[in-house]
Amino acid sequence: MPESPDAFVTVERAATCLQAGGLVALPTETVYGLGANALDPVAVARIFVAKERPFFDPLIVHVPDIDWMPRVVSEFPAVALKLAERFWPGPLTLVLPKVKSIPDLVTSGLSNVGVRIPDHELTRRVLRLANVPVAAPSANPFGRLSPTTAEHVQAQLGDRIDAILDGGPCRVGIESTILQIVDNGVTLLRPGGISLEEIEALIGSVHHPVSPSSESPIAPGMLESHYAPLTPLTIVDHVPSSVESGRMGLLVLRNDMRSLRFGQLEELSQTGDLVIAAANFFQALHRLDAAGLDEIIAVRFPDIGLGRALNDRLKRAEHRRSDRSSC
Repeated sequence: MPESPDAFVTVERAATCLQAGGLVALPTETVYGLGANALDPVAVARIFVAKERPFFDPLIVHVPDIDWMPRVVSEFPAVALKLAERFWPGPLTLVLPKVKSIPDLVTSGLSNVGVRIPDHELTRRVLRLANVPVAAPSANPFGRLSPTTAEHVQAQLGDRIDAILDGGPCRVGIESTILQIVDNGVTLLRPGGISLEEIEALIGSVHHPVSPSSESPIAPGMLESHYAPLTPLTIVDHVPSSVESGRMGLLVLRNDMRSLRFGQLEELSQTGDLVIAAANFFQALHRLDAAGLDEIIAVRFPDIGLGRALNDRLKRAEHRRSDRSSC
């Protein structure tokens, strides 16, 4: 991608680029996605190369409307329809049996595919104009912090992609919730922008999340180490009573101990609102990671609603630290 204003394109240019097999960063309500024509295995392979993503990690396919489902999945059970009617467009991915035209590369050889309708009108316009389903993982190097602005994409992927559609900051700010549906049974694979409480209020209880996998995940974002800054991150239950070094950063939902001397402090919501915190989460981590700190201290969120998804992202970011210590 050229480092010039020409890298930022119009909706029409983005659609044309996708049709030609290009890679386009697309805004969604969750995070920016790195899109390619999901029916073109060569274009899809370019996603894995650009992100340095392992081929065993499946991708999510994005479509603009529910009437596109027969182009992507072979079955759409009643419970899937109920969820779709309530939460689409929105931050919910459904994992269902795929049609034969979806390349195995998209699903890492699995018979199921994750699909969703993003709640961002610019990207849905691109999808309609391109007239193809689009595979789009987060537009960042594999395992790194997810991008919630076009500037994050440009900084992290540089000249590896063809174009960026700038749709402004992402409104939700964390990735989609992923549910696998077999017949009418539902399993939560990844917590995200739709809370477990909202889902269960609609369809009743779902199966417990499966354990993270380091080898063969069945959905994106399930690896133990993911969403990680380069700066080591440690999770704590409370803001520490003292700080040994000014080169420590603090990520906290709401800060009530302003006298502590952190090198940089990121308070996600002055009122403790988890929706606001989620929207600010990755931007705050990007700022902390760029601040030249020795360590980031992150205070665990209340484990309810969107706090459950935020804690999931922190856990995977912290795992990167144990990876490094054993190298």
